[in-house]
Amino acid sequence: MSEEKLLRTSLYDTHVKYGGKIVPFAGWELPVEYKTGVIAEHMAVRTKAGMFDVSHMGEILCKGPDALKNLNMILTNDYSGMHDGQARYSPMCNEQGGVVDDLIVYKKNDQEYLMVVNAANKDKDFAWVKAHQSGDVEFEDISDTIGQIALQGPLAKGILKKITAVENIPAEYYACTFDRDVAGVKCMISTTGYTGEDGVEIYMPMEDAPKIYEALMAAGKDEGLIPCGLGARDTLRLEAGMPLYGHEMDDTVSPREAGLGIFVKMDKEDFIGKDAIEKIGKPPKRRKIGLKVTGRGIIREHQDVYQDGKKIGVTTSGTHCPYLNHAFAAALVETDKRDPGTKVEVDVRGRMVEAEIVKMPFYKRAD
Repeated sequence: MSEEKLLRTSLYDTHVKYGGKIVPFAGWELPVEYKTGVIAEHMAVRTKAGMFDVSHMGEILCKGPDALKNLNMILTNDYSGMHDGQARYSPMCNEQGGVVDDLIVYKKNDQEYLMVVNAANKDKDFAWVKAHQSGDVEFEDISDTIGQIALQGPLAKGILKKITAVENIPAEYYACTFDRDVAGVKCMISTTGYTGEDGVEIYMPMEDAPKIYEALMAAGKDEGLIPCGLGARDTLRLEAGMPLYGHEMDDTVSPREAGLGIFVKMDKEDFIGKDAIEKIGKPPKRRKIGLKVTGRGIIREHQDVYQDGKKIGVTTSGTHCPYLNHAFAAALVETDKRDPGTKVEVDVRGRMVEAEIVKMPFYKRAD
């Protein structure tokens, strides 16, 4: 049985040019880090600017008179009342209340929305929305035609302003502009990201991604902009307390358990998973918590968490966070065992490592 051929974004040669260490990820060949290393890339995003190729993400168009009706049935958040150019995050649940995926929806107009989903889930998500569509609506997978670059950090917008007009960049958070000229290419610009920093995500025709990437590198040369890989993307999102599908949530974990209850609108008439989430109850039996390592060692995912010798849950992510210069982790534990300051132990390959429950996010940028 032959191995499935890995895909490459249009920026593959660009990553090689800049010294990216290429690894397999979600069916793609992508850079995990560059010669600068994960720590330097992480710190660049926190203090200056960093750039990520996220062209592997999936894009699904939702079009038609019943587009809004479908989004409100398929997703747990409420998409009513959005203005054109607004973005909104949501889990997408199955009938058991577990999370099929988490995603962002961008509104172009009343009859056209763009759904951006996780790369590893793209085919599953597209099949899911097609299987649950109703009325006059069309879902179209346009992932192969779209490139996406994330420019993140306190200097990100200033760098972007060098290659596009300032009015092309949305003024508010979680907003977007469509068909705007960036370095001679028609792009969508959104004030979103997965790092906990200020910044933008830029969508363009896949074949134009190298041109935009090089234009941004040139514009950011004096500001300390550097290419960043998957390693820094993961340490940044965990430091900022952001969930990752397959870790903090999956088909068996409800949004409330994953700490995403704010994005579940139970006052909506109906949505897939609503009945199950009601039965799970509030608060649910387990919840996501943050852990700060107080002993020696690094906590990773899938490690058992103990309190007073009794197992109370399991870790979902964990690493050393470069900006905070400390080891942290996220975990799913019994709801009544989640008070900040609670001392716990984590079984790290047979060795018990002391930790303390703390509030999330671990890092929050100053506005």
